[in-house]
Amino acid sequence: MTELDEIDVRLVRALVVDARQSASALGKMLGLSQPATWRRIRRLEDAGVLKAKRLRLNAEKLGFGVTVFLGIKLATKGRVSLEDFERAVSAIPEVQTVEHVLGLYDYRLRVVARDLPDFERVLRRRIMTLPGAGEVEANVLLSEERLAGPL
Repeated sequence: MTELDEIDVRLVRALVVDARQSASALGKMLGLSQPATWRRIRRLEDAGVLKAKRLRLNAEKLGFGVTVFLGIKLATKGRVSLEDFERAVSAIPEVQTVEHVLGLYDYRLRVVARDLPDFERVLRRRIMTLPGAGEVEANVLLSEERLAGPL
């Protein structure tokens, strides 16, 4: 675990809200110079606290109005390698995240589609035809709140 001081915590919180902020703007908010702020950001990146700056797309504005979470239980455990399944499911453009989980299902997927008929097509033609795909449970996303994180 990386030790963070109060300024580091405030810096991380500010970056969670908007990672596009300049080191100069962040420094003004934190009472630091731009170079000092930049050094802190680099130290947090080097320590692995800050992993990446990601762009979040608005799927609905891009025509993908349905998000579905799928729980997938592999049909033939041990006969299909997890890596093969993960590689195949990750190649499906509508699959946004692939999570190997513990519990009732082996995998949890976040899938976007234009509408429910489009989701059904993705499910039947792409996901259910994957090697090892077995039992599936679908949960349609109704609303989503973005949480800042553990800090």
